Amino acid sequence: METELPLPFLISVAVPPGLANLDGLNREEVSLLGNPFFQATPQIQDKLLRFFNRHNYEFHAHLDASALDSRDDVLTLLDRGARRVFVAPETLPEYADFGDRVLPVVSKPDISAASEHGLLIKNFDPESPEWSAFVENASSSKPKNVYLLPADGTPLDSFIQIARKANAIPILPSTGLTTDRNATDKVSLSKVLALYWKSDRQDGLIPTVVTDEAGVALGLAYSSEESIGEALKTQTGVYQSRKRGLWFKGATSGDTQELVRIALDCDNDTLKFVVKQKGRFCHLQQFGCFGNLSGIPALEQVLLSRKQSAPEGSYTARLFSDEKLLRAKIMEEAEELCDAKTVEEAAFEAADLIYFALTKAISAGATLADIEANLDAKSYKVTRRPGNAKGKWAEKEGIKAGSSEPPKVSPIAAQQPPKDKIIMQRVDSSRVSEVELLKTLQRPSQKSPETILRIVTPIIDDVRKNGDKALLSYTHKFEKATSLTSPVIKAPFPKELMSLDAETIKAIDTSFENIKKFHAAQKDDKPLQVETMPGIVCGRFSRPIERVGLYIPGGTAVLPSTALMLGVPAMVAGCQKLVLASPPRPDGSITPEIVYVAHKVGAESIVLAGGAQAVAAMAYGTESVSKVDKILGPGNQFVTAAKMHVSNDTNAGVSIDMPAGPSEVLVIADKDANPAFVASDLLSQAEHGVDSQVILIAIDLDEQQLAAIDEQVHQQALALPRVDIVRGSIAHSVTVQVKNLQEAMRISNEYAPEHLILQINDAAKAVDQVMNAGSVFIGEWTPESVGDYSAGVNHSLPTYGFAKQYSGVNLASFMKHITCSNLTAEGLRNVGSAVMQLAKVEELEAHRRAVEIRLNHMKK
Repeated sequence: METELPLPFLISVAVPPGLANLDGLNREEVSLLGNPFFQATPQIQDKLLRFFNRHNYEFHAHLDASALDSRDDVLTLLDRGARRVFVAPETLPEYADFGDRVLPVVSKPDISAASEHGLLIKNFDPESPEWSAFVENASSSKPKNVYLLPADGTPLDSFIQIARKANAIPILPSTGLTTDRNATDKVSLSKVLALYWKSDRQDGLIPTVVTDEAGVALGLAYSSEESIGEALKTQTGVYQSRKRGLWFKGATSGDTQELVRIALDCDNDTLKFVVKQKGRFCHLQQFGCFGNLSGIPALEQVLLSRKQSAPEGSYTARLFSDEKLLRAKIMEEAEELCDAKTVEEAAFEAADLIYFALTKAISAGATLADIEANLDAKSYKVTRRPGNAKGKWAEKEGIKAGSSEPPKVSPIAAQQPPKDKIIMQRVDSSRVSEVELLKTLQRPSQKSPETILRIVTPIIDDVRKNGDKALLSYTHKFEKATSLTSPVIKAPFPKELMSLDAETIKAIDTSFENIKKFHAAQKDDKPLQVETMPGIVCGRFSRPIERVGLYIPGGTAVLPSTALMLGVPAMVAGCQKLVLASPPRPDGSITPEIVYVAHKVGAESIVLAGGAQAVAAMAYGTESVSKVDKILGPGNQFVTAAKMHVSNDTNAGVSIDMPAGPSEVLVIADKDANPAFVASDLLSQAEHGVDSQVILIAIDLDEQQLAAIDEQVHQQALALPRVDIVRGSIAHSVTVQVKNLQEAMRISNEYAPEHLILQINDAAKAVDQVMNAGSVFIGEWTPESVGDYSAGVNHSLPTYGFAKQYSGVNLASFMKHITCSNLTAEGLRNVGSAVMQLAKVEELEAHRRAVEIRLNHMKK
């Protein structure tokens, strides 16, 4: 990754999916400039982190993090490579150690709020008198690193000019920019760049240094506003020839360039083009105009060439084909470098090691640019690991832990895991009070209900009032599915929407049948009838809820399993109308697995929306979305708040299944438990989200057994594609050490987990002690995963301790139980006096007389 200065302006983009915005710049175009500005909020924190994991090397990202809840959230963004983060001024002292990477943000033109490193001012309005005064003041005082974010609707042309006058860095919305120089409704990027560069040439051209990704200079060219426009539009090397006009590099020679980045130097009088060069840049028989490559870049080119077509007998080709030989050589050369004593020896052995290490990297598909990008990314981290050698290497060098007695700390703090290991903190229940233990087991904090309701209520009201129009608008905004023209797909669903491979179809069909069998077995065999007194027969019969809305979350994972868990029991119950709702993909489509399940369960429609807007559409109905009587299904804090809000609105006339929160699991393990099994069960829930929590209750395990589980958690986590999410979850997860099963069950029942896994001897017998849990998984051969997918039990379960009050989704969730009474004259005579007396006590005379009139009639 390059270390050149970012351009003198930022590009404001929406959440990461917004970088595919069709109404402005796309991600590839923004990456050419490398300096986006994001508004970070708790709702998109996970998306931002995933986006940085994939694209960090492309960007000098700046983020307004003033809406984030905690310092840890800000530090995580800095760790992921955010170059500059803006926070509320009152929290700035918390980040004093991070220098100019953390700046304050205010909403009014108050230059006094600036730190020594700068300031972000939001809501710039050129028509406001206070802003005019600010510009005049700033133009004379020349403040350092003042960023300006315009109010919506501010004309960009004038905004840029005003920002330049104020010596400020403008933040330009991507939706107002374009790479098309002929566009009239947006400002072209080439024009913006041309405003900032300085040329002392009569023709106005600007010198352009061309380098490869490793920073090796290939040559010098010139650029004009027109050539820059073509380069940005085509994302190739296009320059301005002083003799021939536009010069499309490689158009005749075939030695083309892919444009990676554009930058200006510190004086704005030289451009830098970073390119991926195919073939040579120079017209002579050399790689670049300054000569051929040397050193490590030259080695990379040789290795890439050898990998593609090595000469017969090439040693490098042998290394590419013999993995064990290459591994042995890397370890051999590393040891020889460690033993080097003189300057000459160290340089010689380091050169050998670099050769073999780079061969390994290129064999795996990594380039020198990838390696440098990782080095740069590590340099931006603000949390540091101890850097200790791993066990076997430390032992080989005789490194031992210090023998001095450690300082006395609390039993909980003493057992915090090393920061570089993905393991849970420990607490010994025998060494802490009950209050301390329960505090350690607290779930990750959620936003306050008031905060969430302030966000979801306007959305619900908008959908209720404006129907399809509002629903589509929120789908366009939150899911970026801007091509979507209808918020609903109606049955019968087109076959092309559920095109799946045979293996996936078989898995869904197997799960479907097992879930169907288990829920069908929950049906009442026959209506209940009880004679409570002679002549009085009380009864109860069940009927399906007629219309149900089934919410299928999107977000970090595709969840056709949830569609099965909700759709199958609804079908078995006999619900007449099933409406599914799930967020669409950016192209407006829904995942085919969900469409296939909807087809199998006989759903009426699929609502292409998520969040509070989907809940509101099903609760109140729209022009296209059928109103339902009950909404079921898991979701994030905003979905849960929306469900609870509509269920409390008598105008909606809708009920919900249960409150829901982040996923969680509690595993009880004894000495016979397999550490790998225990770790895999913990991680299966930890990967759901950073706000998930996993708990291990270890029954009388010694340090060696606990360490074995810790090591399995760490090693298995590193192999997961969602390892960063796991890190966040494990950070607030706990291992609780107890002496016996009774203590383990007591703690478990108090915690009331969504999933309870019993990896203990005679696990089936221990079920008798379970009082509070969403679902129980019995024995070492019953991973929680089978309940999530295919065993037959339902995976829509109460979380966050609600297992003390709620059941998980079951057949009864889709049924109404209706009671009935049938009295003979004898029956009314037998119970009549009791009814009349109680009605008299409650002073409800009409109730009393309804019985008395009948009894008097009998006497006649």
